[in-house]
Amino acid sequence: MKSPHTGLKRVWFALGYSWKGLKASWQHEAAFRQEALLCLVLTPIAFWLGQTVWEVVALLAVLLLVLLVELLNSAIESVVDRIGEEYHVLSGRAKDQGSAAVLLALIVAMLVWGAVIYKRWIGVEL
Repeated sequence: MKSPHTGLKRVWFALGYSWKGLKASWQHEAAFRQEALLCLVLTPIAFWLGQTVWEVVALLAVLLLVLLVELLNSAIESVVDRIGEEYHVLSGRAKDQGSAAVLLALIVAMLVWGAVIYKRWIGVEL
């Protein structure tokens, strides 16, 4: 169904829907809560660790990437669970692929954080 709202009113309502999605993920998804708390802890460290604005942006961006992919994974799982609880190979595949996407996002985050930490403490760019 198309939204009846246009312009700034549509943007306002979209922000409300986004907030509802974040709240639902916080309430119902343990992995999202864990990753969000990790982001809260790592955010001030990113400002301390990054020696340039681009390093800080990269450190923060990969944290947001993990949350973004986790939200998409949770959405996939919700839709699959809505369809039915009985096992189906395609449902299992969809959930596994969403989980794999989260894993890859975490690996990207670890690579970026590792490279910045290496440069900061070893003093050599990779």
